[in-house]
Parts: sequence; C-alpha cells; structure tokens
Amino acid sequence: MYTASSSVTAPPRPLRPLGAGGGPYLTPHAAPSVPGTVRPRRPAGPGGPALSGRLDLSGPQGAQLRMVIASVQRICPEFNPVQVLRRSGRSVLLVGSTGRTTAVAKCLLDHSPAWSERFRHEIAAYRAFVRHRPPVRVPRLIAADPENCTLVIERMPGRVAALTRHPSEAPPRADVRAVLGAISRVNEWRPAPGLFDAPLDYASRISRYHELGLFTDRDLGDLQKLLHGLAHAGGRQGMGQFCHGDALLSNILLSPTGPVLVDWEHAGWYLPGYDLATLWTVLGDAPAARRQISQLAQAKGPAARDAFLVNLMLVLTREIRTYETAVQRAMRDPMPPGAGQDRPGALSSSEEQRLLLRRLHDDCAMARRAVRAAVGTR
Repeated sequence: MYTASSSVTAPPRPLRPLGAGGGPYLTPHAAPSVPGTVRPRRPAGPGGPALSGRLDLSGPQGAQLRMVIASVQRICPEFNPVQVLRRSGRSVLLVGSTGRTTAVAKCLLDHSPAWSERFRHEIAAYRAFVRHRPPVRVPRLIAADPENCTLVIERMPGRVAALTRHPSEAPPRADVRAVLGAISRVNEWRPAPGLFDAPLDYASRISRYHELGLFTDRDLGDLQKLLHGLAHAGGRQGMGQFCHGDALLSNILLSPTGPVLVDWEHAGWYLPGYDLATLWTVLGDAPAARRQISQLAQAKGPAARDAFLVNLMLVLTREIRTYETAVQRAMRDPMPPGAGQDRPGALSSSEEQRLLLRRLHDDCAMARRAVRAAVGTR
C-alpha cells in the first residue's frame, strides 16, 4: 500500500525496486534544503528512530500539499507532517507524527465515485478492526474522514516482503512461510456478520472479460460451470472465505513480532483461495513457493480446487489487462536514449513489462488447461 503506490491500486506499480524513503515503512531520508521548504520538528517515537525530512511547499504542488495537510489536520490536529512518501494524480501519502506515535496520512485527490468508494471501504475496514481485531497485526486507526477521503493510521515497523508487485527474485523460504501463515489466519477468520461485503461479483466479472475478448467462449462456459458447482457446494466452501483482497508481498511487512498486513481496501468475502491466487500470480519467479501455494489452496478438496482456479483465471486476466495497457503506454513514451545503460544488462521499463506480460500469458494458458481438466472431472 505504502511502498510503490497508493492504497488505491493504480496501474501499474513500478517494476524496479524503490529507493530509500520510497514508503512509510522505510526510514525517510533527509532531502536537501530548497526555497519554500518547511523543516518539521523531529519527534522520537517509541517504535523507531526520530523522523527527519523537509516538505517543499513552493509552487503549484506546494499549494496542493498545503491543502492536503490542512485536510489531515482537520481530523487529526496533532499530526505533524515530516515527508511526502508518494504523490500521484489520485492521492498523497505523508509520514509524520501524532504526539509520540509515528503515523501515515493519506488523502485522496481523485474523488471520482470508484476511487472514493474504494477509499471509504478501506476506512470502514480499519474502523471494523478497532472492535473486531483480525488474527494478524494491522495498523491502528488514528483518525478518518470518509466524506473527504482522508485517513491517518499508525506507521508499523518492519521490512516490506517485496518492493515490487512482481518480484524478480524468489523470496526467502522463511519469508514465504511467514506470509502464507498470515494469509491463512486471515482466511480462517470469521468476522462478525455485516462488517464486510463481497467486493467481487464473479458472474459479472467473467461476463465482462468475455465481452472484452479476454475470455473465449469456452472459458466462459467452463468458468460458469465451476461457479454453478460452487454455488451448490455445501459447508464452508459454499459460504465463501474472508480475504485481504490484495495479498501482494508489497502489502505485507515482516517484523520480529510477526507479519503486518496493510492496504485493506479490497477486504471482504470471496470464493476460497482468492488471496492465494493473488500470491501465486505475483510469484512467477518462485516455482517452489507456487507449488506450496497450489497445495495449500487445493488441500480441502475439489470445491477448494475449483474456487482457486476461478480466482486464478480472474486475477491473471486482470494482471494481463493492466500490463497490456502499461506496455502500450511505454511504447508511446519510451525510455530516453542511454537511460539505464549505467546498469549492465539493464532492461528498459517497456522491455521488463513485455517480459512480464509474456509470463502472465503463459501462466494464464496453464490455468486455462487446469480449469478445463477440473470441468472434465465434475
């Protein structure tokens, strides 16, 4: 959530790792002094070292930043901003302090209905966690304003499990084990009725992908057959499963006291295995981890297998659609000549995205074959 992009998922996340200060869970670095900057005081929080940095409030972006700070301080007057973590056309993230607590503040800039709804869903999740604690560590809610889409939460210590959406190297086995343990606990949790809804309409999403030409007629028929079977499945598998909804490694912090999950804007009830399908999709360079995820997803029988495969087809197709758009954008705006030549063997952003897109298509073909085999066993 707070490493490469806003908590509202924006296509695409950068493929290259972020530098220092790229997220609120990394120690912010001090920026050089420039005219119009404000150097805030440096409170020391109990969870880490003193913060440092400068805020550039000059120019048009400075005016926008002043509005953001004012919006945050309306709901949290004691918030002392320290550094801009990320700024995009959709949102601004700040790290700062509230008293002796280090905090992260996020303010939505794009108030279109879709993004506002996602932001309010995230606020609702953090509010629900105040009284109904999930079985994993989550940031504590400090203040929130759903109307103006402003959120302040505590800054959690820990290192991000991966700095990119699709890591280019397999994570350490201990990290994978910790991540899968945390996700499994979330999936086994049964929050109080009415706290969370079902963010994904499976039938509508499948039909839309078919209309867009992303699914073939046979894909449509096969997935509808699996959905029909799952609708009549009894027990827990037929009831759905509580999922984080965006279980990327970049949304999981690893700390000595256990994993911390952030970015809960998509949390809710899904077919079982949605979080595992997300992890399988982004771990394309970790075959051992993928095998472990597949075994875990299918351990509870044919219904769990079918649900995982439906989720996998939808997640992979979403990623393909996202990165096809990214490749088209990169072709219109290629890397300047000589860029990246200081790194031996460096690939341009568009080349990296094309390689990733090729892998995603291969993965989707594999998932498609598994879906057809599953339909044949029904």
